[in-house]
Amino acid sequence: MTDLPIERHDVKGYDGLPIAVHVAGEGRDLVLIHGYFSNAYTNWIRYGHAAKLVAAGFRVIMPDLRGHGESGKPHDHAAYPPDALTDDGLALIEQMGLTDYDLGGYSLGARTTVRMLARGATPRRVILAGMGLRGLVQSLDNGGYYKNVLTNLGTFERGTSQWMTEAFLKTTKGDPVALLHILNTFVDTPEPVIAGIMQPTRIICGADDQDNGVAQELADLLPHGDFVEVPGNHMNAVTRKEMGQAMVDFLTA
Repeated sequence: MTDLPIERHDVKGYDGLPIAVHVAGEGRDLVLIHGYFSNAYTNWIRYGHAAKLVAAGFRVIMPDLRGHGESGKPHDHAAYPPDALTDDGLALIEQMGLTDYDLGGYSLGARTTVRMLARGATPRRVILAGMGLRGLVQSLDNGGYYKNVLTNLGTFERGTSQWMTEAFLKTTKGDPVALLHILNTFVDTPEPVIAGIMQPTRIICGADDQDNGVAQELADLLPHGDFVEVPGNHMNAVTRKEMGQAMVDFLTA
């Protein structure tokens, strides 16, 4: 499913940093934001989700977050202020001239989506995948875990969670210095702000994934939220065909 024609666009982050954007298909605009340690190719293209969405009539716009993928990865602490990823996302919407669009993401991408909504983004529909309520209101809950991995690379016992996380970092060719700085960008979103998101919102989460809290709690808080469970845990639910299908079903309903 990786022979999908992809166009490379470049936009400028809020501070001028080059942000790589991968675009596939024609039709209704859908911005999808990948997770921490990952990139657009790994989350959306590799396992066929983008192809499924393109076939359903969407132009899928997939940025690599700063510090990730083919985007700029500065090692300067100053390049990662709070909400930097949000500012980049809003800059992308503006520079690509998107007015009538849908917006979603996985894990950190879902958190960034919520921050964009909190800061004024106005998509038609919203997808929050790999995310529960705790991961939005206590965004650094997992920060200590990732900080431990990034500062102790090469020391973990094979098969442990930390070892698996490091292995994923290697597959995505992640930059540990840049990724450590990304933790500084996390901003909590208070429950009343989340409860004020009025767009139809689909929460999609793996059956064995509570890394970011309980997905059903998030769906229950949202005025127009619904929850779809797919197979897998936080690391592999995004690879399952059910993930892409749940997105298509929601966006085309």
